[in-house]
Amino acid sequence: MSEPPYDALLVISFGGPEGMDEVEPFLRNVLRGKRVPEDRIREVAHHYRIFDGVSPINRQNRELIEAVRRELREKGPDLPLYWGNRNWHPLLPQTLREMAADGIRKALGFVTSAYSSYSGCRQYLEDIRRAQKETGAPPPEIHKLRVFYDHPGFIESNRDPIRAALRQIPGDRRSRAQLLFTAHSIPLAMARGCDYVDQLRETCRLVAEQVPHSAWSLAYQSRSGPPHQPWLEPDAADHLRRIASRGVRDVVVSPIGFISDHMEVVFDLDVELAEQARSLGLNLVRAATAGTHPAFVSMVGELVRERTEGVRRRYLGDREPVPDTCPEGCCPYSSPAPARS
Repeated sequence: MSEPPYDALLVISFGGPEGMDEVEPFLRNVLRGKRVPEDRIREVAHHYRIFDGVSPINRQNRELIEAVRRELREKGPDLPLYWGNRNWHPLLPQTLREMAADGIRKALGFVTSAYSSYSGCRQYLEDIRRAQKETGAPPPEIHKLRVFYDHPGFIESNRDPIRAALRQIPGDRRSRAQLLFTAHSIPLAMARGCDYVDQLRETCRLVAEQVPHSAWSLAYQSRSGPPHQPWLEPDAADHLRRIASRGVRDVVVSPIGFISDHMEVVFDLDVELAEQARSLGLNLVRAATAGTHPAFVSMVGELVRERTEGVRRRYLGDREPVPDTCPEGCCPYSSPAPARS
């Protein structure tokens, strides 16, 4: 009897603190190698203080892992699940050491990022390779699952929360509401080397068609770079002002660039953008992220079975799915040197 092609599934995510004592070390992990002023670090730490230092991402990852574990037990393959983060516990190196000790030799990796970019894909691959070198014992091979921006399960798991959000708007105003998709802004130099923007726009189009809702736009949030460095625009806050100037009364915000509630969602949207909407006289309703929507959980199972059983690769739209193996040199990015004063 032949051995199974993979003997585990590793969920790889960004990570987040779970108490105020963890906030500063977490932020320094995130910002290592970047020349970020101390006052900016303190400002971001204040965002966490509003939530007692707890990012919702770890809780949501635990819930997703449990849901995926049930999915794989019911539909196969019944693989053990592991979890490792880039920036906070459980960190990738310690998880890979645990996997090696358990005898895991070759695992699939599910990265909690739907799109191709340096920070959303290639950087995770670099972190995996770095963690493998730190493992000590022979590390397990990790084969990353494909990005899933156009998978029917991802589209459905964003469509349904938008429909629910629209139902919170009075029926006579619903068709005139603006659907505002948001995603994390990235430097233009990074965006030029990848398909991040094209994939985002395709996801927005597919979701809006299924809602259906024709009045939609895409804006970017959570910019964190120096003022001299150009990043993707329009900025969500600036775009909200333009929406209000057109006489729109209702806005549904869908953080399509995220699969769960990062701090950038619960602070940048639920606190800052919501406050701005109130000052502009806009009724803002935030749609939920994919989280543990049944279609999203089922999609993760499908992505696994694509690799273990050769099931058909499902996708929507005219673009072929992204290959399982990223080409050499994909999504390049070199952070520019800071401007001289």
